[in-house]
Amino acid sequence: MKVYADNAASTKIDDEVLSIMDEGNEHYGNPSCVHSMGKKSKELIETAREQIAKSIGAKPNEIIFTSGGTESNNLAIQGFVEANSNRGYHIITTSIEHASVLNPLKYLQYNGYEVTFLPVNNEGLIDVRQLRRAIRKNTILISIMFANNEIGTLQPIKEIGSISKQYNICFHTDAVQVFGHCKINVNELDIDMMSISGHKFYAPKGIGILYARNDLNLFPIIYGGGQEFNLRSGTENVNSIIGMGKAVELLNKTEKDNNAAHLLILKNKLIDGISAKISNVKFNGSMEYSIPSIVNVSFKGVDGISLVDMLDAKGIYVSSGSACASSHLKPSHVLSAIGLNDNLAYGSLRFSFGKYNTEDDVNYILDVLPGLVEKLREQSR
Repeated sequence: MKVYADNAASTKIDDEVLSIMDEGNEHYGNPSCVHSMGKKSKELIETAREQIAKSIGAKPNEIIFTSGGTESNNLAIQGFVEANSNRGYHIITTSIEHASVLNPLKYLQYNGYEVTFLPVNNEGLIDVRQLRRAIRKNTILISIMFANNEIGTLQPIKEIGSISKQYNICFHTDAVQVFGHCKINVNELDIDMMSISGHKFYAPKGIGILYARNDLNLFPIIYGGGQEFNLRSGTENVNSIIGMGKAVELLNKTEKDNNAAHLLILKNKLIDGISAKISNVKFNGSMEYSIPSIVNVSFKGVDGISLVDMLDAKGIYVSSGSACASSHLKPSHVLSAIGLNDNLAYGSLRFSFGKYNTEDDVNYILDVLPGLVEKLREQSR
């Protein structure tokens, strides 16, 4: 049996998405060309732009197509800060952001900007009172992720958006993990910029969007022919764009709510099963404020990477709680930020479910996992 439980890393492309992408092969004209083939490609792009904009309460000209979440985060952070440097040089974020947020901010720090990294509690939640206290007269940007990619914790986005609006500070959120799991209206949440990546919700890899409110001053980080409202030059990836539009359309056909309910069943089944069958475990992240797809768990006395390898040999595909950095194995910065010691961090796994997972998948994990954990614990004694 094969069980893919690493959907937070990437999802399988939906068959309907693949079908419409195949249809797109018939329209291979460059969207910048004025002949009919080019115009048809442009038309397909604009249809997808409207689908995506409608799904989040935005306007079509607020949707910028990118190569994915990393580029969207870089464009949001660098593009906004460089365009608004006359307003201030202070940025607020959290200690558990994705590397595609943390590293651009480190680059900006190197170039003279000041960045406040808010701590989180042991569930991965920020304290909005600390956010308020961190705001200065020269604060121009708040960038806080919607849901964490390792532990699934949801931040209080509505409160953060309200505070940002109150102080007239631009608010960007990395919504890569949460899009597809809950309804998002950027106006109701006071979100000014939001990053999304297609391969997290059954669209292809290499395509994403940045929602950017159209009255923002934003500089491009890629220069060229001026595509995407002069904010993201380069010939558009037409097939992937229409594929992502289709994936969003499927989510909007009540699939989003159905998926969330299905995933929550799988999540609770896995948590209950691990709790009943394996001793000395710790579930990481918030149990109350989290997306339904992610379970992050630490097994005391177990090496996480060895466990990933052993599960792989049994046809179960998951992620470790550790990450490679500069050829040295280091504990996840997220797990360290929520207070885990190195041993627990190294013994962590992330299970992440998607719409193609079943209860039989969870049953198989629960049949295999306890024996492997016990074997590793015996070897370490």
